[in-house]
Amino acid sequence: MDAQSRGRADEIDPADQWVLNPRTGNYELRLEQSAAQAPSQRRAPGTTPPRRAPGSPGSPASPAGPAVPGPRRGDAPPGGGRRGARPGRGGGGGRRKKILVATGGTLAFVLVAGSIAGYLYYDHLNGNLNVTDIGDAGTSGGFKKDQPINILVIGTDKRSGAGNEGYGDAGSVGHADTTILFHVAKDRSNATALSIPRDLITDVPNCPTKQPDGSTKDIPGERGARFNTSLGQAGRDPGCTMRTVKELTGIQVDHFMMADFNAVKNLSTAVGGVPVCVAKDVNDKASKLKLTAGDHRLEGEQALAFVRTRHAFGQRSDLDRIKTQQQFLGSMMREMKSKETLTSPQKFLSLAEAATKSLSVDSGIGSIAKLTDLAGELKSIDLKNITFTTLPVIDNPAEPVGAKATVVVKQAQAEPLLQMIRGDVSLTEVEKKEQAAKDAAATDAKAKLDALMQGPRAAAKDVRVDVYNGGGPAGSASGTLTWLQNTKGVLKSSNLGNAPAKVAATQLEYAPNQADQARALADMMGLPATALKIGTADAAPKTPMKLTLGADFKGAGVSMTAPQQAPEGVQRVEADKPVCAK
Repeated sequence: MDAQSRGRADEIDPADQWVLNPRTGNYELRLEQSAAQAPSQRRAPGTTPPRRAPGSPGSPASPAGPAVPGPRRGDAPPGGGRRGARPGRGGGGGRRKKILVATGGTLAFVLVAGSIAGYLYYDHLNGNLNVTDIGDAGTSGGFKKDQPINILVIGTDKRSGAGNEGYGDAGSVGHADTTILFHVAKDRSNATALSIPRDLITDVPNCPTKQPDGSTKDIPGERGARFNTSLGQAGRDPGCTMRTVKELTGIQVDHFMMADFNAVKNLSTAVGGVPVCVAKDVNDKASKLKLTAGDHRLEGEQALAFVRTRHAFGQRSDLDRIKTQQQFLGSMMREMKSKETLTSPQKFLSLAEAATKSLSVDSGIGSIAKLTDLAGELKSIDLKNITFTTLPVIDNPAEPVGAKATVVVKQAQAEPLLQMIRGDVSLTEVEKKEQAAKDAAATDAKAKLDALMQGPRAAAKDVRVDVYNGGGPAGSASGTLTWLQNTKGVLKSSNLGNAPAKVAATQLEYAPNQADQARALADMMGLPATALKIGTADAAPKTPMKLTLGADFKGAGVSMTAPQQAPEGVQRVEADKPVCAK
């Protein structure tokens, strides 16, 4: 950046005030008017700087070593020339600060990546990142600006790093101990952070895993396994966890970010501590968390103890620990977006170092530049429109009373919640989406579609339908037929195999005199009104309707109509709201 792009003292590029001290190898803040430095003296054009006495600080002969260079300024060069841009005259400093401020306020690790935007010339940050090749588990080529983004944030309990050996299970290869699916809306107006319990019983699919020598090893899947074994066990990498989440939720995961214990310790310290509130005195010997009731600012070991505790709050379970972790992350996000953090170069660089050294990512976002691009997509999301929630679960009915150790999905609540995420529906009140919904409801087309669903429904035994697969997963037609006959009682249904042509969206074709059958089938399958295609002439008796499963079909019984409100009783909290742990 040339001199004309910088302003004076209040307009200096923040990056220019951080320089490498050759004695310590560390970057240090060198402000001209700081208490540690005497005010600088400008020199007239064509003059030379005054010589320092031998042995004085910063002189070549000083025993303390070479001085740390001062910030680069817009001084006139010897012999004349233009000075740096004056405040208010188009200098780039003010605009750059606005960009830096705009990148704050998303998920903690992503927010840090965005905050690095002004410091990209520190090439060593790229070297800090640990990049994993996950093959086709994610989305290749980064992300599309007109599509939702799904990032899997994984906290591993691997005891790597100084000071972590004492937490028990020191030889563990690590599990998916904390897992959050971070869904960013297509229009970037909102995001949902879905926590997945580590003790959830689910199926871990087969997983092709890249080996150090470049080969691929197929790791067999496991039915009825704990979710946390999708990472580390049997050599599974984060791509295996991503595949497990896709199978569990029906949501394609694009990228992953993984952090260990040190991430919590280092990030909380770099930000100057994370504010938390506890409703009662806490003395948990297992996690080593000891706090009095009230407000605290935690960093380092204390912060790690807070997110690890399972015995301090609620019912002393992993589900209560998830709530505590969500509260901590929300508070960290608020702290990172605060003016005190965004205007402190020292905190910025500390966060950059802490985040990159503690972070593992997939190759799709495996550089500072890519992480910055990603953060740019998220910078406009208001914290009030970021919602933390947890996949609804119940105690595992297969385990005896009094010895419950695992959980299973509570389908009645989980499926509507997952439909909302798959359908890109916000869990918060977003003005833009509300207005769009009102506009859509006011159109004649919408009113006509709704009218199609008004009227009587035929009994299941009277519904006739032929099922075709026009773009759904392999076996969709046969699976749907089995589901319709065995679960819904639609016995007059047939599997006609593959459709003559692929279709993007599932559709049901029917005659006017089959409308009652169409409504009944749409209700069963959760088809939106837009999927119903009515013909012009009545059908002959015993003529079946035609159901073609499109690329949007996720499976038999999976509704394609996303609800507009979260199911009653689903736990959730917005990132902008401080919550006191109880």
